[in-house]
Amino acid sequence: MSRRAAKRVAAGNVDSLTVSLNEQILADCHSLYVDTDDSLMAIGAELGLAIEPPRKKINIMLIGNHSAGKSSFVNWYIEETIQKTGVAIETQGFTLVTSGRKRETLTGNATMHLYPMLKELEENAKVMDYLNTEITTSKQKKFPLITFIDTPGLVDGEMQYPFDVDETIRWMGRKCDLIFVFFDPIGQALCKRTLNIVEDLNEVVGEKIRFYLSKADTAGLESDRQKVLMQIVQELCKRPGLNKAGFDMPTIYVPTLAEKPGRCVNQIEEVCKDVDKSIAHTLQSTLNTLETDCDMLIKRIDDSIEVDTVNSASNIKARLSGILLGSFGLLLPLAFLSHFLLSLVSKKFLSAALGDDLTDSILSVLTPAREISAAIPADDKMYYIAGLVLTSVVLLICAKLFFRTKPTLSRRTKKARLQKKRFIIDTIKPKKDKMYTSYLQQCMGTD
Repeated sequence: MSRRAAKRVAAGNVDSLTVSLNEQILADCHSLYVDTDDSLMAIGAELGLAIEPPRKKINIMLIGNHSAGKSSFVNWYIEETIQKTGVAIETQGFTLVTSGRKRETLTGNATMHLYPMLKELEENAKVMDYLNTEITTSKQKKFPLITFIDTPGLVDGEMQYPFDVDETIRWMGRKCDLIFVFFDPIGQALCKRTLNIVEDLNEVVGEKIRFYLSKADTAGLESDRQKVLMQIVQELCKRPGLNKAGFDMPTIYVPTLAEKPGRCVNQIEEVCKDVDKSIAHTLQSTLNTLETDCDMLIKRIDDSIEVDTVNSASNIKARLSGILLGSFGLLLPLAFLSHFLLSLVSKKFLSAALGDDLTDSILSVLTPAREISAAIPADDKMYYIAGLVLTSVVLLICAKLFFRTKPTLSRRTKKARLQKKRFIIDTIKPKKDKMYTSYLQQCMGTD
């Protein structure tokens, strides 16, 4: 084996290991959110928090006029001919290209089940008819971590699409991690439809957009290529949203399709670098989000336990107040009613029926009621009774109001939440730390 071939094999092995580790980290993060009853999503749902699971792959959308080389780039990257290519408008719908265990083609409905993020497109039946997924077994480059979204070739003029292609591209662009815009030097590089869509996307997700001069080897001499680049840049700068400092447009072409190799510098590796950066950013963001979600759930559990403690104490006070007011509301009319009824019976009869001791005790308890009743003039007795009834009713209403309690957790629920908090601290967080350490060791090349 030659030295150059040996280097390629070694580089390929390192790249494969890198993809495997990154892929494993993203898969493990995803499983912590969805796989078990103690998953972060399940815990969040119980606590009233909507937690979204991280994606296992990044989404890259390719935009450009027809024959701009979008499909050819996808085929080159995965090193497999999946997408049709040619001067004609080969891609009339949206094709998602992703890596899987077996070669398969999915239609619109199956694609919706595979990518829940596209659920909103179900409302548009026409888009569904032009939406499909190509699953391939390719593991080239970083493809296992990528889903390419190949969009319809855009043209100006009388070309009619079966659905609102402009709005659909804008909507999908907001769901993607990267948006590659390909300008064809010999095609409709300045297609207004493409520029309008890019300008709209730039206002929302400008940091995700990358511009490339595709098929750069077909642009002729270096002077011709520079002229094409200047024309495109000038057209872009006419649009306020796209006129920004640090504008960059690498020239790229698919090496295997080059007409005359070596005619121009091929910066297609810059595309791969942008992909690698996005994957690294997504991986770091996923790990950071995992930590944030763990902390948020722990705080929500602590808050719920604290609120439960406060509510329990408040409920005890409410019950005591309610019982006290309710007792007054019942005892007042009961005392005066008892006095009235006993006044109709002689003390001698009561003593014979209840005994002297019990009779004396009852009369002693009712003494305040007897004295108050005796102090009230006979003409005011009805007012007295009405006031007594009203006071009793008010006290009973206040008792009912004070007796209202706040919701509290059952002992079982409280215990379960504390166990889930311990699970997050003792199991999920250490897993996150271990994944972060593995990722950083991979970056630094240390063990």
